[in-house]
Amino acid sequence: MGQCGITSSKTVLVFLNLIFWAAAGILCYVGAYVFITYDDYDHFFEDVYTLIPAVIIIAVGTLLFIIGLIGCCATIRESRCGLATFVIILLLVFITEVVVVVLGYIYRAKVEDEVDHSIRKVYNRYNGTNPDAASRAIDYVQRQLRCCGIHNYSDWENTIWFKQTKNNSVPLSCCKAALSNCTGSLTRPMDLYSEGCEALVVKKLQEIMMYVIWAALAFAAIQLLGMLCACIVLCRRSRDPAYELLIAGGTYA
Repeated sequence: MGQCGITSSKTVLVFLNLIFWAAAGILCYVGAYVFITYDDYDHFFEDVYTLIPAVIIIAVGTLLFIIGLIGCCATIRESRCGLATFVIILLLVFITEVVVVVLGYIYRAKVEDEVDHSIRKVYNRYNGTNPDAASRAIDYVQRQLRCCGIHNYSDWENTIWFKQTKNNSVPLSCCKAALSNCTGSLTRPMDLYSEGCEALVVKKLQEIMMYVIWAALAFAAIQLLGMLCACIVLCRRSRDPAYELLIAGGTYA
């Protein structure tokens, strides 16, 4: 019965190491996605420390490639030193992912205040020219999120750009995508997106942070199972050095 349990633990552990390699790729993808999305919305979010969870996630993903290699070799060879190293590294990564979850929740709560603090500044810097970074950011967000203004399209009336142009219209990025003849005129509000951008930007950034949190939680749970299986194999290895190897002909360490 004990031998069956230890063999099962080793088999599960090898399988988990393969999952670690897949997890490494997924974590790196999630971290890169956060960076790319942040680049699109960085004008609305001034606190670069919000990227810390994404940086950690990418670092953990890279480390998981190495962990998977160590785990597979240690499990197949029944190396006591290798398994102990594997457990210690997994524990450190697990703690790191717990930190990521905590930071994710902290920065997720700060998103609304950050966006509220910066979005008016960005709209006031809008000048309608494509080379201008703030103008590109606003036009991109309004088209992507299908919104107009901070709370609604009437917010544009309080901007410097609106007062300077004096044509009683909002940027064309406020026009509904299905309309080809929209000029942005406030005399035809039915042609414009009615929802403001602030709430949608906040929602988008909070969703991104939740991707990081859920990814960290999911792989932390997998790592717990990996540590449990490695500890079972390690304890059995310490008590009975002659027990059956996973692969015949393996060597002891």
